[in-house]
Amino acid sequence: MRALPVGDGALLVEVSSGEEAQALHAELLRRRAEGSLTVAEIVPAARTVLLDGLADPARLASELTASAVPPAPPRARDVVELPVRYDGPDLADVAAHWGVAPHEVARIHAATGFTVAFCGFAPGFGYLTGLPRQYDVPRRATPRTAVPPGSVALAGPYTGVYPRSSPGGWQLIGTTDTVLWDHARVPAALLSPGTRVRFVPVGAV
Repeated sequence: MRALPVGDGALLVEVSSGEEAQALHAELLRRRAEGSLTVAEIVPAARTVLLDGLADPARLASELTASAVPPAPPRARDVVELPVRYDGPDLADVAAHWGVAPHEVARIHAATGFTVAFCGFAPGFGYLTGLPRQYDVPRRATPRTAVPPGSVALAGPYTGVYPRSSPGGWQLIGTTDTVLWDHARVPAALLSPGTRVRFVPVGAV
């Protein structure tokens, strides 16, 4: 673990894996909730956690680097279920990469329990982990100029759902009608770091 200063009141903590970043994020949230940590923002990413609004970043850096991070406890929040049609234009390509039939991609994906590791790219977009590393897939060689909202996609170790139309290079395997980002909803984002997610097939798999 490395803790790097960012300006006068922030700290960027680098860890060795996404799992460790999730565990550190959960531990820091726990400390803030119990009152032992005063911080304005705690923002996880793939292998980092940014803490902003610290009174004494150097002291916290010493504390974090001197101690082990406990495993992240399971969140009590209910699982978010996303109905999905496995009808994506890249389903056959993903199946070929995995060495299975397209319907088997759908079955494996729907049988997996996912967790939102972090959010980014666009409002409401969560990077979901859960698939074994043997199912990592590369991004498309040529990104699309417009990916429809609700597209369920894979890239590297992550699953994601495009909350709005945007360019993208992920492999599209399905579609959901669930709204991921809604300004009229509180909170606006359906998914946040630590949220557990399951994809529920619509129709035969």
